Amino acid sequence: MNYNWDWGVFFKSTGVGSETYLDWFISGLGWTIGIAIAAWIIALILGSVLGVMRTVPNRIVSGIATCYVELFRNVPLLVQLFIWYFLVPDLLPPDLQEWYKQDLNPTTSAFLSVVVCLGLFTAARVCEQVRTGIQALPKGQESAARAMGFKLPQIYWNVLLPQAYRIIIPPLTSEFLNVFKNSSVASLIGLMELLAQTKQTAEFSANLFEAFTLATLIYFTLNMSLMLLMRMVEKKVAVPGLISVGGK
Repeated sequence: MNYNWDWGVFFKSTGVGSETYLDWFISGLGWTIGIAIAAWIIALILGSVLGVMRTVPNRIVSGIATCYVELFRNVPLLVQLFIWYFLVPDLLPPDLQEWYKQDLNPTTSAFLSVVVCLGLFTAARVCEQVRTGIQALPKGQESAARAMGFKLPQIYWNVLLPQAYRIIIPPLTSEFLNVFKNSSVASLIGLMELLAQTKQTAEFSANLFEAFTLATLIYFTLNMSLMLLMRMVEKKVAVPGLISVGGK
């Protein structure tokens, strides 16, 4: 393949003010990280609540959580994104609708839509991880807590969840990484995150290979850093005799 790589393209002017193509990538990375962190906070909190709901001895409560999981896990993410961005704003009360469509900056409304969509979508997956972690614990844990006079909320908060989270750190890490990768769907509603900036750079500069190679390296470095960080957390919080770390 006879191709002349030009890595200096990232330091060239885009023709838009004083910005360089590297500035575009930095801006896109900032949006990607912002989307992922905000969506993950929603997913972790809501997913934990739903995971608890799926394991409580109440068919109505567990049924509600099950319906949520089946709905959000079986509808494609892109379909959900378009619903949140195009349909849901039209269902808001008139005052909120006017605020969302006219007062908000288009970039902000797109950010809110993708964060809510990705957070709720990922919450269904986190829910299953939390449910699995709770159900993997010995039944004697709950029985012992009841014998000590703990009520159900106290059992979950003080006994079951702290141990369940330790067990499910590896699958939770995978879901966290998926949030970063799935944030690329934001480009479809005009939010200039990393993928959108990559495509824009490729189009403006005509350096397709350089643009997508840099984007690949950024995604890889970001995900590997997060994975290594979570491995350190996993080793730090492991309970000897209950959780095997690193295959030991």
